[in-house]
Amino acid sequence: MLRRLLQLPPKTFADAALPLLSSKKIVNSAIVGVDSWHPKCSHLIHFRQHFINLHKMVDKEAVEKEKARLKDELSRGYFADISEFQKHRGKIAPASKTLIPSAEAIKFPDLEVNFSDGSSLRLPISDQDVRSSSPEIISSATLICLSFRASSQRMAESWSIPFLNAFSTSPEIRLYEVSFVESWILSSNLFKRLFLKVAKRSDNPQRRIVYSFGDHYDIRKKLQIVNLLTGYIFLNDKHGRIRWQGFGSATEVELSSLISCMSLLLKE
Repeated sequence: MLRRLLQLPPKTFADAALPLLSSKKIVNSAIVGVDSWHPKCSHLIHFRQHFINLHKMVDKEAVEKEKARLKDELSRGYFADISEFQKHRGKIAPASKTLIPSAEAIKFPDLEVNFSDGSSLRLPISDQDVRSSSPEIISSATLICLSFRASSQRMAESWSIPFLNAFSTSPEIRLYEVSFVESWILSSNLFKRLFLKVAKRSDNPQRRIVYSFGDHYDIRKKLQIVNLLTGYIFLNDKHGRIRWQGFGSATEVELSSLISCMSLLLKE
């Protein structure tokens, strides 16, 4: 009996675990959330560390990209566009006089657009975008007119209306007048639907009035678009390559060049 009374009480679970909790391995394990000294879990630790490093790298690249964009946007402000527009009336460069050779032509960048009925389409049109029930076709030549501001919509019409009059009987051509809506409010789903309900539309199957919502910085860079107050006109072949380009309002000479180049594309 005395022997039992003098016997020390057994260690509790906390007392037994105390030396282990103070070890470096357990502390490190608590940080990474796994048994770090277990050989079967070492690959998980390396994977998690690799994921963290990759995430940091992606974030860094995104930050640097955004810094470069901000610097680029600030270097060319609204007042610079106005000054240039007043000087040249939107004619920042002369239109092409002849077709750009197919070997030198660049592809028009992918651009998602919406019709007034809410349906969408990706320009330039390819085989994957055309279904049997779709009114869209892969035309022999397509004229795409871009307007970033309301001031340039009449410029686009100075090209599109004479263009349609010249090729009204040709079923192999298409015209897309694209208006960009960059406001984040109007680009939200609710206001986007309301906007399209009252948006301008066309009953002419050859003339497609469409709208593109959201940020378009990347497409502007690819097409080297700087001044947003003027209009940009692109004549694409059936492969979506830019074969002719115009700016601002059309002149009689430039319209003659456009119609001539369009006729050549229809023969290719």
